[in-house]
Amino acid sequence: MITWRRLTEDDFGLLREWLMQPHVARWWHHDTSPDAVARDFGPAARGEEPSEDLLVMLDGTPVALVQRCRFADYPDDAEELAGQVELPGTAVTIDYLLGDPARVGQGLGPRIIRAVVEAVWTDCPDASAVVVPVHTANRPSWRALEKAGLRRIATADLDPDNPDDDRTHYVYRIDRPADPLADTGPGPGPRADP
Repeated sequence: MITWRRLTEDDFGLLREWLMQPHVARWWHHDTSPDAVARDFGPAARGEEPSEDLLVMLDGTPVALVQRCRFADYPDDAEELAGQVELPGTAVTIDYLLGDPARVGQGLGPRIIRAVVEAVWTDCPDASAVVVPVHTANRPSWRALEKAGLRRIATADLDPDNPDDDRTHYVYRIDRPADPLADTGPGPGPRADP
């Protein structure tokens, strides 16, 4: 069972361990000192920043981090991407990591992405789409997006997280599903398809 809650400052030690894992460090390229983790993740943990850092658990055991935010809350990122792809003003984006290397390659990433995207439709009722840029060389990440149901819509020139990488990113998107109750046929309820 996949669940999540907001990351708290008590989780920073675990997050530091995850950020130091080679499979995470390659793509997140983050300073793992206690001060840097507190500086970069503290504002969201305290609710001082509009993004959400979600500690994802599998059957109660922490396994991943998902960051979720609206592009509108980060205008520089929105502007950089909107100049290259159609970006709805209400679009949400996510970033993610699996912390434990033993859990990589087992299909957990797509399950987490799918669950978080489905929650976006409830948690962010005005969100029309989830749009996720990912570096083209990060095949495990973009394959997880595809397995979770997102489709590649473009290639974009964006600042990389790791300065060793070039600027080439794939952009993935999934749109809010149509409201199943809006398509009603004769009678009082939703139409049942044979």
